[in-house]
Amino acid sequence: MTQPKLTEVPPTKQILNCITYSDGCRRANIELDQVHEFLGEEDQFLWVALYEPSEEVLEKVREEFNLHKLAIEDARKAHQRPKIEIYGNSIFIVVRTVEMNANRQLEFGETHFFVGDTFIITVRHHSHISYDSVRAACESAPHLLKKGQSFALYALMDFIVDQYFPVVSELEVELENIEDKIFKGRPNRETTEQIYQLKRDLLEVRRAVSPLIDVCNRLMRFEYKFISEDTKPYFRDVYDHV
Repeated sequence: MTQPKLTEVPPTKQILNCITYSDGCRRANIELDQVHEFLGEEDQFLWVALYEPSEEVLEKVREEFNLHKLAIEDARKAHQRPKIEIYGNSIFIVVRTVEMNANRQLEFGETHFFVGDTFIITVRHHSHISYDSVRAACESAPHLLKKGQSFALYALMDFIVDQYFPVVSELEVELENIEDKIFKGRPNRETTEQIYQLKRDLLEVRRAVSPLIDVCNRLMRFEYKFISEDTKPYFRDVYDHV
């Protein structure tokens, strides 16, 4: 599968996509209130993408997919640490996103995943990075996408983790600049402030990334009926990157 390209197109609606796939190929775009008509069909899965959905939209999703109320309550909150939990007919996963804006300041967001027997739902909070390129890359590799919703989960998590690397590289450059100031001249108050800001940034990045080790480990090693055996090795790749 080719590497997705990063795009920064702010979404303008809450329901970005609601698509059915069969045998690794896109079948149809459907409306959210049609979901229940497709859930029972064999050899297909639904991929739904939401962006900062309202309580009304989340409630509609809960009804259509028969999700647990506590899981939906979690999805409403945009300040959670990375985790994986089982709620009834699905697993719920939280992954934090990290971006560096034009002012070289870190911005943290979250993506919540619901993964069930025949569906994957993404709920994106406070992130301007679109996942359209991930979907397009998956659709260009139907032999992989036919593995189902667990492969879509891998592709999305892998993309999110890949976005950590440019941020870490920028922080490394910042560290080198601070070191140059320290060893080539007399440190001043500004240098001290930069050191403390860098320390805070590193701690925040660590809080975002470190819990993913456990999430990936559980996806690789534990028996989740929603994660197929042939996709478990892919999560090893995400684990290694984390």
